[in-house]
Parts: sequence; C-alpha cells; structure tokens
Amino acid sequence: MKVLKEGYPFIFTPLAAAALLLFIRQTGFFVNRPALAAVVLVLAVVSVVFAMFCAFFFRDPKIEVTAGENIVLSPCNGTVMNVEEGQNEKIVRVFLSVFSVHLQRSPVAGRVTDVKHQKGKFLMAWDPAAHSLNEQNIITIAGKDGVYTVKQIAGFLARRCVSWVKPGDELAIGDKIGMIKFSSQVNLYMPLETEISVKAGDKVEAGVTVIGTKKTSEKAVD
Repeated sequence: MKVLKEGYPFIFTPLAAAALLLFIRQTGFFVNRPALAAVVLVLAVVSVVFAMFCAFFFRDPKIEVTAGENIVLSPCNGTVMNVEEGQNEKIVRVFLSVFSVHLQRSPVAGRVTDVKHQKGKFLMAWDPAAHSLNEQNIITIAGKDGVYTVKQIAGFLARRCVSWVKPGDELAIGDKIGMIKFSSQVNLYMPLETEISVKAGDKVEAGVTVIGTKKTSEKAVD
C-alpha cells in the first residue's frame, strides 16, 4: 500500500528519534541508571508506534473507481453526518475519523474552476458550526450537468487542508484532488436535481460509494 508524501515527516522523524534513543541506550551511558534506561526504551517504542500509526493514517489504498452513467461518487471516506437540501443545492456532510483514509477524490468528471482557501477556527469536526467557521479549502468543479463543490474542512486535530488541483485542471471521476491531515469533515455540494442515495450514518468510500445520481443535460457548464 502506498503512503502519501505528506505523511513522510510524521513517519520518518519519530523513527529517527527512536533510532537515536536506542543508539544512546546501547552506548552504556545508562548502565548505572536502569530507571532512566527503561524510560528511554519506552520513548523509543512510543515513537515507533506513532510512526506506524502515521503510516496507516497517510495510506493511499489502491481502489477501483466505480463506473456508471450519471453517478456522483463520494469525495471522501467516512461517515455521513447529514444530508441537507438548500435553496439551490443539495449537501452531504461526511465526518472523517483518525482511522479514515484522508485523501479526497473528484465526485464527477469536470473542470476545476476555483480553489479557494478560507481561514477560520478549528472547532471539532462534528460541531454544527464547523462547516462555516473552520479553516477550509473550497474546490469547485464544473461538470457537464452542473457545478459541484468539495469543501475540505479542518477540525480540532486537523490543522491543514491540502489541495492538489488548480483552476483549469481537467478531472476524471475519482481523480485524487487533495487530503486533510487528521480527523476532519468533507462537504459535497451538488445541483438541486441530484437524487441522493445515502443517509446519515452510512459509511462512504472515496471514488467507490455512489452518493447520488445526476440529471443529464446536453449543455455543458462554462
């Protein structure tokens, strides 16, 4: 399984620290300090465990993107918090725990028209106000039948959202578009006509779970 490069500092730094601690412990410096030697060993083990967790967290599993006509795929892995209907759009909000895969994928094929970073707070990801007040990246994609927006929302632990796309990029459905470091929330905004096929409590997987079905239109979005 591949590991995202964003995870390298979180993996190799604690591994290097563990190696250094074990090296110092083997030099005999702690020969008359057994209690301190034990503490050093514990710190080394904790560092290795943390590095292993980070390798798991920043994993980039190989998937088979779901194929189909007029489908909208989940942009992320996680648990659906709620489904809302606004005046002009439908919204699916998904919570990502620290155990979820944290990279995001394009829900549809289309062209990136805007990528905007919005500074904000770091409320808990499940806080009702997090989607409007928290630090976030807003990625807008023009599909053939409408506009789709993916919001990468930081949380209490997730302090950074990373976007891998820029305006003008052409995306296939399921293409990787970014990631969020540690627990967070992702919102998907879709045209009002989209028929949603998930509900609160459902588990979704980026590029695999069909989150809705879209109406077709012969006219492309400019």
